[in-house]
Amino acid sequence: MFQVRIHGRGGQGVVSGAELLSVAGFLEGRFAQAFPSFGSERMGAPVIAYCRLDDKEIRLREPVLEPDALIVQDATLLHQVDLFTGLHKDGYILLNSTRSFAELGLSEFTGAFRRARLCTVHATEIAIKHVGRAVPNVPLLGAFAAITGQVRLESVVAAIREKFPHVIAEKNVAAAAEAFEIVSKLRETANA
Repeated sequence: MFQVRIHGRGGQGVVSGAELLSVAGFLEGRFAQAFPSFGSERMGAPVIAYCRLDDKEIRLREPVLEPDALIVQDATLLHQVDLFTGLHKDGYILLNSTRSFAELGLSEFTGAFRRARLCTVHATEIAIKHVGRAVPNVPLLGAFAAITGQVRLESVVAAIREKFPHVIAEKNVAAAAEAFEIVSKLRETANA
């Protein structure tokens, strides 16, 4: 089972991101589960959503305490919430930021992780460029597909097209595709 925990703020599409990821997994013939966890339901409040992907039925119903991948949609949460609890050293960290892990003061923590599993991507800027709103969830799903290989970009695109009306869907598809390309090129450079 591959478990994902997504951290962000209300209004950033955290819950929708987890749902889209689960639909992408389902479209690939896998079992999938997505659900949120949030206290106050106000814009800007910290929100967590979870997604599980597996080749067999998922019977767990509790929050993801030991994620295989962590998606952080808002870097301002880095010093407000303990985001990294339970993350294994061979896990993935995907962070929405224009700055590197070192520039964010995370070098000491991330030093134990495999570099190929760490990625920062400017998802908010990509979302604004394509969608016209600062909602980083879809670009981060494109980046997730590139860095983990757990779902294909084509499945993410199909999930987006299933959820949104045509015009909005195509803008989100462009955002996911751009993030996928950026992360794919970063991975090629890191592996070269």
